[in-house]
Amino acid sequence: MSNVQFNSQYWDGLYDWQGAGEEWSWLWGGSRAQWLGSLYPRISGFLPAKSVLEIAPGFGRWTQFLLSACDKYQGVDLSQECVDACVARFSQISKGAFFKNDGTSLDCAESGSIDFLFSFDSLVHATSEVIAAYVPEILRVLTPSGVAFIHHSNWKESGDGLSNEHGRASDVAADDVVKMISNAGGKVIIQEKINWGYDAQCIDCLTLFGWKGPDEPVVMENHDFMLEGHNIRKYQSPYSKLTSASN
Repeated sequence: MSNVQFNSQYWDGLYDWQGAGEEWSWLWGGSRAQWLGSLYPRISGFLPAKSVLEIAPGFGRWTQFLLSACDKYQGVDLSQECVDACVARFSQISKGAFFKNDGTSLDCAESGSIDFLFSFDSLVHATSEVIAAYVPEILRVLTPSGVAFIHHSNWKESGDGLSNEHGRASDVAADDVVKMISNAGGKVIIQEKINWGYDAQCIDCLTLFGWKGPDEPVVMENHDFMLEGHNIRKYQSPYSKLTSASN
C-alpha cells in the first residue's frame, strides 16, 4: 500500500475525529494558544495575505485563523471526511473553499495565484516521494513573491534509535527537502529542525521557501520546541482564552 493510500484510508474513516484535531494542541493549551504563541510568530511577516492555500487542513484547526488573515482561502485535503467537516464548519464564510485532492497535487489552484501556502502537523506523515511531488506543485501555485511554510519529517536524519510513535515518514530528511526545492527552481529562506514529543532529537522540520530567497538560508536546530509548547500552555494559554466578552 502506498503512503498516499494509507493516509487516505487512515484519515478518512479509521481515525476518530471526535476531538476535531484539538487533541494535538493540548501541550500548547489549545490551538489558539499554539497559533498565537508558536505558529503566528514564525509566519507573521507573511500575513495577512491576499490568497492563502492550506494543505491538509483536517477539521480546520488552523483554518479558523488563516481565514481571518486573507481575502481568499483554499484548503486541500486527501480525506473527504475532512473536506466535508471544513465545508460544514466554515459554511458561513464565503471566501473559503475546500477541495479533495489525490495527496500529491494542487489542481484546484491556478499557477502563480497563491501568496502564502501553509501546512502544519500533516505532511510529517508524507514520504519523500510525496514531498517530492508536492514541492514543484507548491512552487507552481505561488506568486513570484509568495512563500510556503511546511512542517515535514526529518526522521531520516535524526530518528535512529527512537520509537516512531508519532508516525513520521522515515525516509525524509531536511537536507533532502532543500535539494527538492532547489531542483524545482525554488529557494529555502529558513529551515528550522525541531524536536517532537519528549526526545531532544529534531525528528521534524519547518521549512519556509519560495521563488526568492537568500543564497545561504537560515538553518537552525531547535531542541526546545516541546519546552516552548510547555511554556506557552503554562504562561500564555490563559491569555489566549480571553476575549472582550470576558470583561
